Amino acid sequence: MYRLDPCHAPAPQAALAAGWAAVAAHLPPAPAVLAVDGPPTADWDLLATQLADTAHALVDVRTHYAAPATVRSLGDTDDDPYFAPLADNPLDDLFAALPRVAPAHDALVIVYGPGAALVDHDVLWYADVPKRYAEAAVVAGTPGTNLGLPGEKPDLKRLFYTDWPMLDRHRDALAPRLDAWLDVQDPARPVLIDGPGLRATYARLARGPVRTRPYFNSTPWGGHWAQHELGFDPGARNTALGYELIAPEAGILVGTGPDRQAEVPFQLMCVLEPEAVLGADVHARFGTSFPIRFDYLDTVGGGNLSLHCHPQETYMRERFGWSYTQHETYYMTLGGDGAKVFLGLRGDADVDVFRKQVEQAAAQGVPMDPEDHVHAFPAERGQLYMIPAGTPHASGAGNLVLEISATPYLYSLRFYDWLRPDAHGNPRPLPYEHGFANLETGRRGEAVARDLVPAPRTLREGEGWREEVIGALDEMFYEVRRHVLDAGAEADDDTAGRFHILNVVEGDGVRVLTEAGDRYDLAFAETLTVPAAVGRYRLRAIGDAPVRVVKALVR
Repeated sequence: MYRLDPCHAPAPQAALAAGWAAVAAHLPPAPAVLAVDGPPTADWDLLATQLADTAHALVDVRTHYAAPATVRSLGDTDDDPYFAPLADNPLDDLFAALPRVAPAHDALVIVYGPGAALVDHDVLWYADVPKRYAEAAVVAGTPGTNLGLPGEKPDLKRLFYTDWPMLDRHRDALAPRLDAWLDVQDPARPVLIDGPGLRATYARLARGPVRTRPYFNSTPWGGHWAQHELGFDPGARNTALGYELIAPEAGILVGTGPDRQAEVPFQLMCVLEPEAVLGADVHARFGTSFPIRFDYLDTVGGGNLSLHCHPQETYMRERFGWSYTQHETYYMTLGGDGAKVFLGLRGDADVDVFRKQVEQAAAQGVPMDPEDHVHAFPAERGQLYMIPAGTPHASGAGNLVLEISATPYLYSLRFYDWLRPDAHGNPRPLPYEHGFANLETGRRGEAVARDLVPAPRTLREGEGWREEVIGALDEMFYEVRRHVLDAGAEADDDTAGRFHILNVVEGDGVRVLTEAGDRYDLAFAETLTVPAAVGRYRLRAIGDAPVRVVKALVR
């Protein structure tokens, strides 16, 4: 059965504490300066209140930020209403001047807030709230959600392109010397894990199978499959975008039970254990950026996605600051009757006419038919559709797509969105100028079906199983394979120095068995990371029916 809250055991030496009283018991003895850093979405006022009885002085670094106009000038400095380059500012730029703090005799001083680690300190904690809370807070209009702008109206563009890159670099740099990690997503019941125990836990996780905590977002095109089949948030508007493994936002639950578990970032495992997770060659190529993501596009009972493309590599690097771009693939886990996948230019497509119709739709609300310009393929269950950067594409209504893609995920260049309003009744943004600047016009017509709708090719096979290559293109740095196992069959595999990502696309599931003795039962629709350090492992089919497991790896 699909697990909504998969939890991993901490390292044996890790110390966990739950609740404010237990957290306070881990405060350092005086005299000391404790810095508690973290994102703006942490409830800093509550944290200060809860720890005030133990501290002799509290210093809120948010009162030392530079003037709002100065903070707003960081990162996003162009007039593009849709996107911005990833900010490369250090967190120091937020401050007019850092406070100078020194404890008096037998005094404990707590310096807290985003950037607190920049103040001289003796002990360092990080109080975290997963990124999904920040996005929800911005959408809800919660003041003070943006970095360095307490009390101000929030902005989603700033969150994505300025705040998150700055916060991520700052947090990643602190990871090797943190004395404690504090999960405060439940403000009434925080969970602390000590710093050495956290790093020991990451070292353990980096050498065995890891499943991140899934999450589903709602969007105007969303469907309801995940609500009906997985039981995710039945009261939500829909379950459109399923975050199975999107490394910049993914979390790993670590704990010893529902009341004693902390969510820690997947990304920090890549920072602290890069070669074990990624493999030496992948680490040399991508640094600590985990380069492949798995997510769901749920349009079952929903609508068509927008017709869009993603930036070509040079444009992505020079305009937006990502060192690699957003190649994608769609694996059709479920396809509705008559459902479609829009993919690639038709042979007779006239780009000038296409552009004119897009402009009329955006400016005057004139409907257009994307099939006049873009192929519409049947959404066949089990088919992989290749979507290299610049290719116009969209999943149609009625599908459950497993999107296997390069990790950059914040640059969808929309051409047309079916004249659909957003959740507030406003027209959805259409950054079609970016789209046409990146549109791939060379591959069209018959070449689209030939190159982008490939047939499986058997790579190797054994008794009751085979491994197929179902998608590989020269311009894409990763490929997609599929294990097909008869009921009860067992197949061998080997990371061979490169991480694997697995997802059960048909059947009850598989048991993943490593040479080190790890065992993980992976159910239908679940995603699992097999770090490079795992080496050889086996897949054993569970249940009485054949099983299919999709696998992605860096080529």
